[in-house]
Amino acid sequence: MLTIGEFSRRGGVSPRMLRHYDKVRLLSPAYVGENGYRYYDEAQLPVLAQIETLKGYGFALNEVGALLRLPEGALAQRIHTRRLAAFRELDGLRRTIRRMEEYLLKMEGNGMENNQKYHVILMEAPAQKVFGLRKTINIAETHALFRALYEEMGRRGLQRAGAAQLLYHGKAFSYESMDVEAQAVVAQDGEGVRILPAGTFAAVTHIGPYEEIHFAYKALGAWMAAHPEYESCGSAIERYLKDEGEAQDPEGLETGVLFPVRKKA
Repeated sequence: MLTIGEFSRRGGVSPRMLRHYDKVRLLSPAYVGENGYRYYDEAQLPVLAQIETLKGYGFALNEVGALLRLPEGALAQRIHTRRLAAFRELDGLRRTIRRMEEYLLKMEGNGMENNQKYHVILMEAPAQKVFGLRKTINIAETHALFRALYEEMGRRGLQRAGAAQLLYHGKAFSYESMDVEAQAVVAQDGEGVRILPAGTFAAVTHIGPYEEIHFAYKALGAWMAAHPEYESCGSAIERYLKDEGEAQDPEGLETGVLFPVRKKA
């Protein structure tokens, strides 16, 4: 048997909270002495850990008791539902933060522009094994190009092993005529699979709808202008870190924009 103090230290929960758990009939002592001292069984530690885990996932205490009694499969489904709700909450917070940032920029009247919301970094990217489909399309055909890519990968028995991305081959961007290549990182070798070499990139992450990704490009353009010691040396890449299959709505999309660069001789 463990005293409430020992159980508290072992479980990382305050005695005060343990008393509250007893009061709400979530976790009661295994034994209460005549003097009122509370004692817990060591076997109750995993139950306490589960309670803390479920609380950390955002479940209210009045839900946790019922969750503890569920079979594993049913509990997993409840956690999955809670996960989706957490994504919605996160997307809501992102929308609120963006509105706050826009409001603060107007209030401060300091002339800051959207590109200053982005943190541009210089990164070394490793080589990638990719399979791609290259085509000249208009911007509305981007999704169809990726569908064709995944269908072709299925026919060839290729499996994704990383993020999908769009590589821009054209020197000038055009909504009507883009020379682009839809790519996916793959695990296997095979016909059409090639290695994209490692390189140095000026990179930024855009969070939010694709319709606003031009702000990320603007930030990268400003960075290039402020760092004349670097020059562009290849095709820009949009890397879909969290795509439409993973985000609950456009606010949750995460897209990396990468410019390959090198130091001028």
